[in-house]
Amino acid sequence: MPTSLETIKTNLDQHLGENLTVVAQAGRKKVIRRRGTLSETFHSVFVVNLDQNENSFERVSYSYADLLTKSIDITFDSDAEDVNEEEADAE
Repeated sequence: MPTSLETIKTNLDQHLGENLTVVAQAGRKKVIRRRGTLSETFHSVFVVNLDQNENSFERVSYSYADLLTKSIDITFDSDAEDVNEEEADAE
């Protein structure tokens, strides 16, 4: 896990335009999953364009601090494919 906001932004800049899944803590026992595309990164926030089939609104933004404090977790589809391929190779 990156330990600085600058490192988080740099890592996200490398994934611009990629599909991802965001898992956010919405309460004590409630978790919200959203799928979309990382569209923009700014100085202190990043923007995700959401899949219109699954969500009622178009965009959502999160701060880098959300990732640092583990309020949200993101998984890029390309990273998930790499993990699945490694698991298949191990079998």
